[in-house]
Amino acid sequence: MGEQVEASAPIVISASRSTDIPAFYAKWFFNRLAKGYCVWYNPFNQQKMYISFKNCRVIVFWTKNPEAIIPYLHELDERNIHYYFQVTLNDYDDEGFEPNVPSVEKRVETFKRLSKIVGKERVVWRFDPLIITQALSPQILLDKIQNVGNKLKGYTDKLVFSFIDVKAYRKVQCNLIKETNLFNSGNVECAEGAITQRYEIARGLKMIQDKWHHSGWDIEIATCAENINLEVYGIKHNCCVDAELMKRIFSDDEELIYYLHTLKWPERDIFGEMPPIPEKKKNVKDNGQRKECGCMLSKDIGMYNTCRHFCVYCYANTSKELVKKNAMKHNEDSESIIN
Repeated sequence: MGEQVEASAPIVISASRSTDIPAFYAKWFFNRLAKGYCVWYNPFNQQKMYISFKNCRVIVFWTKNPEAIIPYLHELDERNIHYYFQVTLNDYDDEGFEPNVPSVEKRVETFKRLSKIVGKERVVWRFDPLIITQALSPQILLDKIQNVGNKLKGYTDKLVFSFIDVKAYRKVQCNLIKETNLFNSGNVECAEGAITQRYEIARGLKMIQDKWHHSGWDIEIATCAENINLEVYGIKHNCCVDAELMKRIFSDDEELIYYLHTLKWPERDIFGEMPPIPEKKKNVKDNGQRKECGCMLSKDIGMYNTCRHFCVYCYANTSKELVKKNAMKHNEDSESIIN
């Protein structure tokens, strides 16, 4: 409209922990990219913030179904914007925990297609979260992970997992009780798994990893935002918005490498030369995330109560009714996901 406003212009954008932008809002995202900005509302106080794409150099996409965004990816390549994907590919088909995602077989094929297009190093596989019930024992979960992984051999370099957080999120507790017949208020926290069950899963993952290694697939396994130490099983703490991964896969972008080391954009001298990278690396952790989260500083542009996968364990949706109401408001040309 020609109005001048204050805006944030992040180098790294997360799209998004709060909703599945690739699955449901791909056209909106690329419309906003063409406009040069989008709007984000703080979920706690609804304060409006303008986000400029002017300085954007990396986008981290989070999704359960990247199919809809694949036709648009060339636009990022043309703009010299780097990107990679965190793709959650669980197998809860029989349990009905993810009622609005395609079948496992369909999602495996989409995962493999994406990997072929952008490269396996830019598609991280997540089996997340792990949910334990009377019918879903650690061994059954391990079988599910192994079965999916056997189909993804050679299409990714990393598997990331976490245990469901029930105690920390009232919305998760309510959704699990409301949307399934497996829990009540007295036993819903059992879904997180006892410490012995968590170690059982870690041991099992190490055994599966060794099998994959012997078959020629070297895949790293890491946890997301977990305080449990599983390094005895070779399982490290992950950084999902990962500065080290960016340095490795976007190594030819020297300005980005400087930023990832310092959190400052380099100023070239009069001869166009880059300043040397300081020996001491700056702590780039995003302090706005949970203590256990290893992600580097980024700006998330998603909105709560907009994801239409309707996963029963979701912490970002309050209710299906609110999501459906927001979906009716959505305009692909609007400034924010919810107008």
